[in-house]
Amino acid sequence: MAELKKVYIYLENGTYLEAKSFGASKTEVGEIVFNTSMTGYQEIMSDPSYAGQFVTFTMPEIGNVGVNDQDMESLKAHAKGMLVRKYQPRYSNFRAEDSLSNFLEKHNVMGICDIDTRYLTKMLRAEGAMMMIASTEISDKDELKKVLENSPRIEDVNYIEQVSTKEAYQHTTSTYAAREFKYDDAPQEQAKIAVIDFGVKRNILNEIVSAGIGVEVIPNDFIAEDLIEKYNSKLIDGVFLSNGPGDPLVLKKEQEQIKKLIAAKVPMFGICLGHQLLSISHGYDTFKLKFGHHGGNHPVKNEKTGFVEITAQNHNYNVPDNITEIAEVTHTNLFDGTIEGLKYKDEPIFSVQHHPESSPGPKESRYIFSEFLSLIKR
Repeated sequence: MAELKKVYIYLENGTYLEAKSFGASKTEVGEIVFNTSMTGYQEIMSDPSYAGQFVTFTMPEIGNVGVNDQDMESLKAHAKGMLVRKYQPRYSNFRAEDSLSNFLEKHNVMGICDIDTRYLTKMLRAEGAMMMIASTEISDKDELKKVLENSPRIEDVNYIEQVSTKEAYQHTTSTYAAREFKYDDAPQEQAKIAVIDFGVKRNILNEIVSAGIGVEVIPNDFIAEDLIEKYNSKLIDGVFLSNGPGDPLVLKKEQEQIKKLIAAKVPMFGICLGHQLLSISHGYDTFKLKFGHHGGNHPVKNEKTGFVEITAQNHNYNVPDNITEIAEVTHTNLFDGTIEGLKYKDEPIFSVQHHPESSPGPKESRYIFSEFLSLIKR
């Protein structure tokens, strides 16, 4: 591998660092978070929920298994960049089609290596997620600081408009069968839903199809009246609100449309951003966590069964505790006691904050998709 370019980093707390670049050469501003997943760097980088963010990986060796088209969670990489302790250009995996470095260059995403990710993670844990700038073009600390201070913060940008589909489409692919290295055939369709795309992951759609539910994915600028008419005409049996990036409080138009769906008693299920938007649309605003939950090893207690599920997580925002005035808590995060799942009282609506589709991560929560089928069949 050719000698890597230098990259210069400035964080809003005044930290100035020098590292190496193995992805796109550019200047980029975003929010820095850390992710504790041991595997799945390609799925993380192609998850639309990471739009606007730099991801610091606590796993020290990254790049070992290369990349391939089947592991993409969307059509492109959405994160601003990735920070890793050691990048491994020599990948070894029979499914690999290319290197991580080529993947990042293709998608115009920064890759930063030879940096102390343990130091960064401990700093973020102590001080919280913050804005940063990384550049292969600017080395002067004061100039980097100036650019950062004059750039919009992540909560000032509506990233949903960038990641949502522009046209409706049908999704028919089921889940990936790892032992056979192919996608399973879709089971017989027992219901149909509309999926509101705020940045939906492909594996969420796969899991919905695998549960026996037909899927039409529609843009974020949906009209509630159209969906209510389809529901009353039995053309759809419910609505799914997807994951997505950024601050949910920014999405005023979407909130107004969701309120109409709630009033019409349309069955709904939300994951992550969808979970947050349901809370806001019921009158309970979300709040920002100190450094968020990002990783594939978060214990969540199922309050119905008492079992503890190890879950995949990716969120910076959370619903407030006083939402128990109108909803029953179904899942609780055992790291910090925050709410992970809700069933709204006297309404055909439930949601979870974690990611039951995993990808990457454990699959202990996939039963939730079958629960959605049971809800809409009732």
